[in-house]
Amino acid sequence: MQAFRNLGVMLAIALAGVAGAAIAAPPLPAFTAHYRVLQNGTPIGKATLTLAPGADGSWTFTTESQGTAGIASLLAASTREVSDFTWVGDLPQGLSYDYTMQSALKQKHRSVRFDWASHGIDVDDGGTFHFATQPGAVERHTVPLALAAGLAAGKTSFTLPVAVRDRIDTQHYAVKSKQQVSVPAGTFDASRVTRTDGGDAFDAWFAPSKLPAPVKIDQHGKNDFSLELESWSAQ
Repeated sequence: MQAFRNLGVMLAIALAGVAGAAIAAPPLPAFTAHYRVLQNGTPIGKATLTLAPGADGSWTFTTESQGTAGIASLLAASTREVSDFTWVGDLPQGLSYDYTMQSALKQKHRSVRFDWASHGIDVDDGGTFHFATQPGAVERHTVPLALAAGLAAGKTSFTLPVAVRDRIDTQHYAVKSKQQVSVPAGTFDASRVTRTDGGDAFDAWFAPSKLPAPVKIDQHGKNDFSLELESWSAQ
């Protein structure tokens, strides 16, 4: 009888450990955040970012944008991006990505599929491309989440394998300064994260002690686009 009691104690401890692992908190909680979108400093639309748990331990990150001013409004332009991923440690790892753009003039679709069993990535973006995975690979839509999760874990520099059109692009980011940033949602003491590898210019501001979503994102190129936080809520 003593042996059975000991076995029961051991099983209880083991099951408690499994249950604890299963309910471990993710690096970021679910949220919905609303932003105004600016082009070259002028408001042109609205965007909503949503992070939500999915099936079988996966998570879904969605960005929906709608033109509300200027040409974007006249063309009824809208975009929808949906990323499915899993958390591996304190970073996301991609499962799939779909991008759809619609307007009065055209439609566009782009997709990425990660097959971790066969270690391959398939991209459909004006042609089809196949290349090998790397551990922790994501697509570019999920990069802000990877940065937010890393900051919440105390990191100040990041190396991210990002699946682009026809290859893995190793991207480097680092915290460059601490700044007060004012956006429609308020003023935040934020960390400015900058891309440092010479790729497309990117800056994002995060306040990890206050909220899981970015406070502000700037993307620089032929046209400068910004997202500025208007409101957010935990799910």
